[in-house]
Amino acid sequence: LCSMKAMDPFIGSTPRETVKQVSDLLGCSPTSAEVASYFDQHDTLRHLREKFLVPKIADLPPSDPSLVDGSKECIYLVGNSLGLQPKMARKYLEEELDKWAKTGVHGHTEGSRPWAWAENNIEELMANVVGAKTEEVALMNGLTVNLHLLMLSFYKPTAARHRILLEDKAFPSDHYAVESQIRLRGFDPKQSMLLLSPRPGEETLRTEDILDVIEKEGDSIAVVMFSGVQYYTGQLFDMAAITEAGQRKGCYVGFDCAHAAGNAELKLHDWGVDFACWCSYKYLNSGAGGIAGAFIHKKHKDTIKPALLGWWGHDLKTRFQMDNKLHLQSGVSGFRLSNQPILLVCPLQASLEVFNMTSMQALRRKSLLLTGYLEYLIRHYYTEDPAKPHKPHIHIITPSDPRQRGCQLSLSFSVPIRKVFQELEKRGVCCDMREPSVLRIAPVPLYNTFSDVHRFVKTLGSALGSSSAGCCKF
Repeated sequence: LCSMKAMDPFIGSTPRETVKQVSDLLGCSPTSAEVASYFDQHDTLRHLREKFLVPKIADLPPSDPSLVDGSKECIYLVGNSLGLQPKMARKYLEEELDKWAKTGVHGHTEGSRPWAWAENNIEELMANVVGAKTEEVALMNGLTVNLHLLMLSFYKPTAARHRILLEDKAFPSDHYAVESQIRLRGFDPKQSMLLLSPRPGEETLRTEDILDVIEKEGDSIAVVMFSGVQYYTGQLFDMAAITEAGQRKGCYVGFDCAHAAGNAELKLHDWGVDFACWCSYKYLNSGAGGIAGAFIHKKHKDTIKPALLGWWGHDLKTRFQMDNKLHLQSGVSGFRLSNQPILLVCPLQASLEVFNMTSMQALRRKSLLLTGYLEYLIRHYYTEDPAKPHKPHIHIITPSDPRQRGCQLSLSFSVPIRKVFQELEKRGVCCDMREPSVLRIAPVPLYNTFSDVHRFVKTLGSALGSSSAGCCKF
């Protein structure tokens, strides 16, 4: 307990052991709210929550004021879909709107974030979050646009090597992008898409199976294109091992890091990943449709060129000479097409500045206990009990090994969940439902508390009871 007394309860024990240690220290049940309060009091990152706007329950459209105190902050566990608004976002947006109103076109080159290169000012902050060099990162477009731009250059199919390996049931936009890139090169997706499914009876992929497929099929694979974190199951893939295995077989290796950036500790440069892309409105809190990111390892800066060119890929020093003689920026910067929307840069800057107040290592350390605490409570109350066959139970799809997950747990219910989900929403819980029986719950270490997790599990008991699915005493 020495580390806890030193204001850092996140080192040295498994979450289960840590919960038990704290409950023994406090002389209470491990499921008591006192445990959550203790963790919150000793959370060295707790001040970061104050940098975000947490919706009040009364302001949520589905909430029912007859069931819950509307003046309370909601239980926001859906940062895997849309992150909370940084408080500074409004200030930065108002600054640029005011500059536009007062100076017009001069805003392109004046002020604290000149519109003509505003995104360049925050790329170092973004690079720190994903474990990259600043020159390896570009902020531009949306995720799928960036994926297409990258694959146009990295996917170079031949008669012998034309396949793209991705997980079965990848996020739809990834699947569609891969499918269309294959067709664009004159190949048939039925032959060129290699979809990897879990073993029968299992719900997530085993690392050894991924590596085995790469080893056996690698000579025919042009690109390995995986998620960093699988959006549905919450599985965090071993990106370092996949990269090493793919490159050993002569494949380019890329990742969609939409659910990994700002969630897991990434080391895109050190792992030698060839390319990656991500959106910024989930764990990176830039607002719906926010500006996305792209990464190309610096080893490719002089060899991988963009297939499509735009003015913004031209070197900034001579960009405005307008002589139509391209001075292409090296690496990922040359993939830029158009100037970036300043109104999208502002909220991302506000969020990345909060990330810069800590480190991904510290956030990950908290996340391991925060999600482990959620897992502990779910297993305590909702593990299947053969002696009580009618009691609802929950199976956690997400791997139990913390090294194979980020902050999200995907909870599969033994009962239909639409009614349960509606009852949760009435009580001020924001989470994500996937038919027929899965809730995706994401306690984000940047702004979620241990009390949020405790409140959620307690509220879940009430929701199950009100949905006539039965409940257990909390």
